[in-house]
Amino acid sequence: MGGRTAAQPSLLRIVVVGGGGVGKSAITIQFIQRFFVQDYDPTIEDSYTKQCFVDEDMCKLEILDTAGQEEFSTMREQYLRTGNGFLIVFAVTDRNSFEEVKKLHELICRIKDRDDFPILLVGNKADLENERHVARHEAEELARSLAVPYFECSAKLRRNVDEAFYEIVRLVRKFMHDERMPNGTTTTDERRIESPAKLKKKKNCRIQ
Repeated sequence: MGGRTAAQPSLLRIVVVGGGGVGKSAITIQFIQRFFVQDYDPTIEDSYTKQCFVDEDMCKLEILDTAGQEEFSTMREQYLRTGNGFLIVFAVTDRNSFEEVKKLHELICRIKDRDDFPILLVGNKADLENERHVARHEAEELARSLAVPYFECSAKLRRNVDEAFYEIVRLVRKFMHDERMPNGTTTTDERRIESPAKLKKKKNCRIQ
């Protein structure tokens, strides 16, 4: 008797956004490759793929690590259109990056044309407690006002990194279920937008 053929895991696109220097690349690479990278070229938009189990269900993630600099914002908007879920990252040691969160949240909601899209707020560099400029209760209050979950992470110590990505997968799955969309499908508008990998290839893998 032949066993049941396992279904191919759905592809979910997770976009990581935030100001420059907050540790977006460090979080992403820690999740994908399980090591801490301290120095990373801030002008690079890069994407990674990873298969993992979340709540016993296999999923395939395409994670886009976006550049944080303002001059790359036009390209970032193109990437945001393709995302199924978003991590908005700030550094608890950087007040300016925290104050940028609302603007990024508004940008995502405008591009997606709705205010209930799967978004997770992440406070990185939580290991630098003595250098903290954003109190945890402030971040939690902001997350409540935006109606999004909040995680504090340390890419350096790998604290809550996997948990943050797993939680955004759960939010995306719930959103797709509530929208009665089969896993792995996208809206009509999103199908007209090329994938981040194709966009990046067209830009020769680096934004000049």
